[in-house]
Amino acid sequence: MVMAFSHIRFIDKDKDKALFFATLRKRVDGYFKENHISRNFNTTMVIKTIVLLSAYILPFIAILIFNPSFGIACALWSIMGLGLAGVGMSIMHDANHGAYSSNHKTNYWLGHTLNLLGGSVFNWKLQHNVLHHTYTNILNYDDDIADKVILKFTPHNEAKWYHKFQPVYAFLFYGITTLYWGFLKDFLQFCRYTKQGVNTSTKEQNRSIFFKLLLSKIGYIFVFIILPVFILNRPFWPYFTGFLLMNFIAGVMLTTIFQLAHTVEGTTHPLPNENYTIENNWAIHQMNTTVNFSRHNKLISWYVGGLNFQVEHHLFPNICHVHYPQISEIVKSTAEEFGVPYLENKTFLNAINSHVKALVRFGKMPDLDEAIG
Repeated sequence: MVMAFSHIRFIDKDKDKALFFATLRKRVDGYFKENHISRNFNTTMVIKTIVLLSAYILPFIAILIFNPSFGIACALWSIMGLGLAGVGMSIMHDANHGAYSSNHKTNYWLGHTLNLLGGSVFNWKLQHNVLHHTYTNILNYDDDIADKVILKFTPHNEAKWYHKFQPVYAFLFYGITTLYWGFLKDFLQFCRYTKQGVNTSTKEQNRSIFFKLLLSKIGYIFVFIILPVFILNRPFWPYFTGFLLMNFIAGVMLTTIFQLAHTVEGTTHPLPNENYTIENNWAIHQMNTTVNFSRHNKLISWYVGGLNFQVEHHLFPNICHVHYPQISEIVKSTAEEFGVPYLENKTFLNAINSHVKALVRFGKMPDLDEAIG
C-alpha cells in the first residue's frame, strides 16, 4: 500500500458506454419493483443463515461437552471449517455490505458474526468495502491483490525467483488465512490503515475502536483456547490439531473462492496516471476486473453466498446475494447490448484452472502492456 492514501478518480473514455450503468441500474430496480420483492433477505436466506451458523457452532459445543474420540472430533472440526467459511461468505459478507436486511441493527449484529471467525468488522469494511470494491485490481489500493509474503497477485511488482513455484504452494498458504486473521492481521491492518489515512477516525474514536478490537481477540482466544484447554482440560495436541484442521479448511475455502473472482485470466490490472486517474467508467472498470464462475450450479451458489456472481456483487453490493442468479441475466444482456465484457468461467474447475494460470503468469517478470489491458 502507498504510505499516504490518495483517492483515484474514474473518468469515462468511451462516452457511448457512459449510459451502461444507469441503464442497468434502472432495469435491476425495475425487476424488484415489477416482481414486488425485497432487495434484501428472503426465506432461503434465513434458512441458510440457521444452517451455516449451526454447522459452525453446534459441532464445537459437541466437542466441548462430549469430548469425542480423535476421529470423530476431526470430522466435527471439518464440519466447523466448512461452516466457518460459509458464515464468512454468506452471512457476514452480506450483512457488512448492508445487503442482508433493510434494518441497520440486523446488519450490525449479523455482520459481527465475523468476530466468531476471529476477524474485525472495522478493518474488514475498510479493506473490502472501501479499498477492494472501489479500487478493484489497482496496485497499492486494492489490498486483496497486495503481495502476501511469498504470494504475488499482480503483474506489476517484480517477480522473485520463488514466485515461479507459487502455483504449487499457494493453496497451502491459503490454509493459514483465518489463523493469521484471528491472531495478527487485524492489529497490523489497524496500524497501517491509520498511518496511511484509510482510517479517517479521530484519535479518540481509534482508542475505542482498538479497545473493541482487543476485546474481541481476547474473547476469541478465551473461547477457542483457554476454555477448552485450561478450564475443561481437553488434551492439548488432539484439540490443537482439530483447531488447525478447521482453520485450514476454512482458509482454503475462503481465499480460493475470493481469488477466483479477480486473480484469474482475462481480468485487467490498470494503473492510475500521475493525476491519480483511471481513464474508464467505474462500472466498466468493475466489468473488466471481475469474473463470475459456475453461475448455473445451484449447490455452489448456495454455499459460497453468491460469490460466484462477483460481477453482480461488485455492481450491486447492497443487494442480498440470493437475488444474483436472476439479476445476472439482466446484467449479462445489458452488457452485451452496450458492448461491455461479461467475464465468466462456466465451471468451478475452469475457474481453478484460470486462477492457477494467473499465478503462473504473475510469477514471471511483469509485462505492463499486457497487465494494464
